Amino acid sequence: MNEPGAAELVDADSAVPSAPRRISPTGRAANRVLHEPAFVLHAIAWRETSLIVELLTRNHGRVACVAKGAKRPTSAMRGALMPFQPLNVGFSGRQELRTLTSAEWLGGMAAPQGNALLCAFYLNELLVRLLPRDDPHPVLFDGYAHALVSLGLDDSPEASLRRFEWLLLHETGYALDLEHDTDNCPVDGDRMYAMVPGRGFLATDALEAGAVSGHTLIDMASARYDCARTLAEAKRLTRNLLARQLDGQVLKTRQILMDLHKR
Repeated sequence: MNEPGAAELVDADSAVPSAPRRISPTGRAANRVLHEPAFVLHAIAWRETSLIVELLTRNHGRVACVAKGAKRPTSAMRGALMPFQPLNVGFSGRQELRTLTSAEWLGGMAAPQGNALLCAFYLNELLVRLLPRDDPHPVLFDGYAHALVSLGLDDSPEASLRRFEWLLLHETGYALDLEHDTDNCPVDGDRMYAMVPGRGFLATDALEAGAVSGHTLIDMASARYDCARTLAEAKRLTRNLLARQLDGQVLKTRQILMDLHKR
């Protein structure tokens, strides 16, 4: 199977701002950013020689930029704007769609291959769908970089996905308390818990459909995913919470992964 490109996996409409808006500058320096750690999440062609690029930056969050002339063979940015590779970038502008002024490939990271590559595209699609623009999350940026390293080494892709999904939910304010139940009692590893949206986890004596074990919640709180049961229950739990935030949007990469696993 030919491995899909980023443009095939995320709708173009999600990458192109519908209408520029003003951001709040704090001075002239706020209009120009230099030497910013970044990753390319998505890129689409714009006019004949340029690209619109969605970047995940460490200190400025998700940023959309026009990379003018990036498709020209002589462009210094042409070979740098690749997904899943660490960059130092510069950009300027006050509107939602900035101008990319520089992009330097830092190297040193193995690119994901095969199934791990689809998993990496899935992470990008989650970020484009769920992370607001201009909302910095340095911890999430570092977690994304760590996930890419793990996927590049093909080191337990399922654990990397679960760890990042929960980090994304936590950083965007949609995660639930994994250490205490709805009565504010510490989670007991020997009990079962039912998720109550907006509240947390309710201890239950019955093996309710969709209930998760206390051991799973404790493992997730410590970012441990070396147990098969934890992986399975964490997947069901994170997908449930993510679906609520996606509000009916279908993730293309997730569907591709599901189809591949059915073969």
